[in-house]
Amino acid sequence: MAEPLILTADLHEKIWGGTALRDLFGFDIPSDHTGEAWVVSGHPNGPTVVQNGRFAGQNLVDVWQNHPELFGNHPDNQPFPLLVKILDAHTDLSVQVHPADDYAAAHAGELGKTESWYILAATPDAEIYYGHTAQTKAEFDQEVDAADWDQLLQKVPVKAGDFFYVPAGTLHALGAGVVALEIQQSSDTTYRVYDFDRVDQATGIKRRLDLEDAKAVTQVPFVPERPTTHVSQYDDVKQTSLVQADYFNVDDYQLDGSATLHQKTPYSLVTMLEGAMKVTIDGQAYEMKPGMSFVVLADAPDWQVNGTGRFVVGTPGPKSL
Repeated sequence: MAEPLILTADLHEKIWGGTALRDLFGFDIPSDHTGEAWVVSGHPNGPTVVQNGRFAGQNLVDVWQNHPELFGNHPDNQPFPLLVKILDAHTDLSVQVHPADDYAAAHAGELGKTESWYILAATPDAEIYYGHTAQTKAEFDQEVDAADWDQLLQKVPVKAGDFFYVPAGTLHALGAGVVALEIQQSSDTTYRVYDFDRVDQATGIKRRLDLEDAKAVTQVPFVPERPTTHVSQYDDVKQTSLVQADYFNVDDYQLDGSATLHQKTPYSLVTMLEGAMKVTIDGQAYEMKPGMSFVVLADAPDWQVNGTGRFVVGTPGPKSL
């Protein structure tokens, strides 16, 4: 029987987190400093657990490893390639950079980390840190060593509905007041460059920086990649393609009625953001509400949605297959 994998989010407390994951999506957060809901994850630092059906109680890693046919088959040693999070930046995140695959494999033993941000909510004055001003590696290293952050870092105002593609090597951080959906490679390797001199409450000392690794992997000069969006309308849904990239594709759907979706990749990672809808696969209906995520597997080439609301679908790109 074809059925989706409805997943239970893995929640992560962060020094910069808040309560938006509870307030906006109803997550049962562990504290008022909850920063991340890993809503689709096969990463060992927070795998999501299946709620329903024949795989109930198993985590996504188990299903991925034991039933590769449900994901269109994959090499035996390939980890689940994608990770979907909802982030609550109550205060600024650390300014950071992530490595590409080769550097991550050699230094961290995992995938690189190209990611994307879809801004779900933002306060009127919200900004992100996105890129830098240095034109040469020598200039970048000098400004990092001098902690000349006002000169080096670029800020961009943001609002709900904005989308940013963040390839490995991009200096970046979410700013205070931003809630974002992040679709990324399944990696947890982060090199901090600047952390606003924050002190870890557990140790009483400033949080670790990773300046030498950051210098080694940061793209210089910074050249932002701005994907071209494509909008299409069919049945009662408007589909906006936000990015089609090497590791993942991201599509936004606004539904007012009913529609049939056709899978063009072996599986789809779906997160409900607004409204309410019913998902029907192989004649079985499933009720979805904001914050819920599920995986549509390879044995369900078509699936139906009915209701009113908004959801985002992440699918693997060619380098994730």
